Amino acid sequence: MLIRKVLILITLINLFPVLSAKAQVPAPKVPAFTFYQMNKKAFTDKQLVKGKLLFFIFFDATCDHCKHALQQANLHSKDLNKTAVYLISMDSEKTIHAFLKDNAPDLMKSGNVLMLQDVNDEFIKKFTPRKYPSIFLYSRDKKLLLYDDNESNMTHFFKLIEANQRK
Repeated sequence: MLIRKVLILITLINLFPVLSAKAQVPAPKVPAFTFYQMNKKAFTDKQLVKGKLLFFIFFDATCDHCKHALQQANLHSKDLNKTAVYLISMDSEKTIHAFLKDNAPDLMKSGNVLMLQDVNDEFIKKFTPRKYPSIFLYSRDKKLLLYDDNESNMTHFFKLIEANQRK
């Protein structure tokens, strides 16, 4: 009887992170935040480009799924030229640059793309993503239009961005 209770407890403990992760809801509005540009200057939500869609990609340079997501975004860099794109990572500046140079060189050259470091671990707490990569598209009034964490669904973002740019 005791062994059975212990096994049930172990099973519940192992399931808890899975269940709680599925219950996590992405931020419905752009939250207040402070990230850092590569020049070490603070960048806050108050500095977001006004009047444009806001496209956030939260990535980890060691994540293979993130690599594919950024490669897809790179292929569509021209389609994103009227969208404010924010690439955010908790990695070091050197690691971010190397990762983006390899996977998103065209995005890095775009004037509408800003690379940001999350040095205070704010993104996960405030945007509440489920996993890497976390991709958020917010409207011009900072309301969530689409969230996904599956790089295979990147085309949904590009279609929605294109539809919104015609408005």
